[in-house]
Amino acid sequence: MAGVIVMEKKLLKRFTWVVMGVLLWSAAALAAPESQVLGTRQKLSNDLVWLFSPQTDLPLVTLELLIKAGTLEDPPEKAGLANLTASLLRNGTKSRSSATIAEELDFIGARLSVTGGDDFATVSLTVLKKDLGPALDLLQDILMTPTFPAAEVLRKVNQFKAALASAEDDPKTVASRAFIKDLYGPFPYNHPVMGTPQGLAAITRQDLMKFHRKYYRPNNAVLSVVGDLTPDEAQQWVTKTFGAWAAAPLPATKLPAIPPLNRRQEVVIDKDISQANIILGNLGITRNNPDFYAFQVMNYLLGGGGFVSRLMDDIRVNRGLAYSVYSSFSPGLEPGPFIVALETKNASAGEAITQVVEQLRRMMTQPVTPEELKDAKSYLIGSFPRKMDSISKRAGLLGYVEVYGLGLDYPWRYPELIQHLTPADIQKVAEKYLQPEKYLLIVVGKKSAMTSLPGALPGQKKEEKKDEEKPTHN
Repeated sequence: MAGVIVMEKKLLKRFTWVVMGVLLWSAAALAAPESQVLGTRQKLSNDLVWLFSPQTDLPLVTLELLIKAGTLEDPPEKAGLANLTASLLRNGTKSRSSATIAEELDFIGARLSVTGGDDFATVSLTVLKKDLGPALDLLQDILMTPTFPAAEVLRKVNQFKAALASAEDDPKTVASRAFIKDLYGPFPYNHPVMGTPQGLAAITRQDLMKFHRKYYRPNNAVLSVVGDLTPDEAQQWVTKTFGAWAAAPLPATKLPAIPPLNRRQEVVIDKDISQANIILGNLGITRNNPDFYAFQVMNYLLGGGGFVSRLMDDIRVNRGLAYSVYSSFSPGLEPGPFIVALETKNASAGEAITQVVEQLRRMMTQPVTPEELKDAKSYLIGSFPRKMDSISKRAGLLGYVEVYGLGLDYPWRYPELIQHLTPADIQKVAEKYLQPEKYLLIVVGKKSAMTSLPGALPGQKKEEKKDEEKPTHN
């Protein structure tokens, strides 16, 4: 088995280098003049910031609207309000029923989606240029005059409750939810974007209307327009569609403090399954943190790089403890989580956790090798062009660089931001943010089949939970 895994690793590495060669060629083409930018930035009189990038290869237009109306704005007792508001925009307006909206979209072949998120709600529209007029009329209607019909609210709430209950059958989801809840305490990142059964049950139609009235404002949004339009055409369509959207004072967001994680905390959820699902980690960083780029490289080398990462090499290839192990971080407007996640046999959970912690310490105490660093830089720089190789991706990237203040020349500055990093930079960021002594550990598995988990010290928090029968939410 070990020989097969080693051969698999060699083949994957070989394939990775082939892909890197192609991507590095793309990166060379991308590293064009310093003056090159993703698009132009303008603002309407109602303070709607909008960005435009002409792309004339296909007769398509994509719009993406980011509205700062995500989970961060959820009231504590109504978790899921932001996402529910976004999800119901397509379910009825003053002039259209949900069925009419669906029929009109189908008739013109447009794709219109509205999704919630931790930081933003996202409204996306892609349509043929010839049908842009009716598509924008529909977009304007659902954005500005939704009615949140009571029957649609009830149906959507029941749908979300059923989805939340069904996901409890997945040990990975159970572990992830427990980790987020315990890491963030009262902070609104502490629940899934979809909300919680209790929070959803408390939301009324009036809550939805009030939330929409407060946050769905042009001075709280960023619009990206990409596609087969001239600058004058884009200006005309944006002004016609969004110019009458009324700005309003925005409520101040009062966020509770994220509780400090000043010691190792362990939560074991006893569930009769053959594999233990493990999440280990701590609070990470915001996207505007200047350490982002060193953190990105460090994470790639630790566990974000698949078969070229240290965690995969040690825990899967060398020790055969897990089929998959990875690290990730999710920076946003507020600090996102940094995690290491894996699945292993119940009996080997303790050993696997020990090795994860050892790899965290190694990243902090041993400089990465020049070869490791070179490979990580090559991949991250070489893969960047894929973030903008379609009009929808380009629209998403335009909004991303605006809301995080990265600048429209960001894709052409990114290679240098990564390239100048040294082994000392990577070690420094590891020392600053990795916590091999102070981390939150969630284990979902069969407690009786596990050996003692490592690392617990006298006085440290330890919690044990039973897998309870789920209530129905019909």
